[in-house]
Amino acid sequence: MKIKSVTITPMPRPMPLGMFDPMPEVIATFEDGSTKNLFSFYPDEVSFRVSEFVGLTEEEAHSLFQKKDTAYLRS
Repeated sequence: MKIKSVTITPMPRPMPLGMFDPMPEVIATFEDGSTKNLFSFYPDEVSFRVSEFVGLTEEEAHSLFQKKDTAYLRS
């Protein structure tokens, strides 16, 4: 099943105020209307645009995260 739309929750406030703010989450809405929190991420390490997820499957969305995270860790 493919992702129809995505919401990325707000970024944490700048440090030190945002030290305990939650990390942003990627929440997907699928073609059948169901929603699912896919993952959270550290915005100082990786970034995403909503448009990157539309049309992907859940597995492909996780692969996108893995690809970006691996690239960050190798940099």
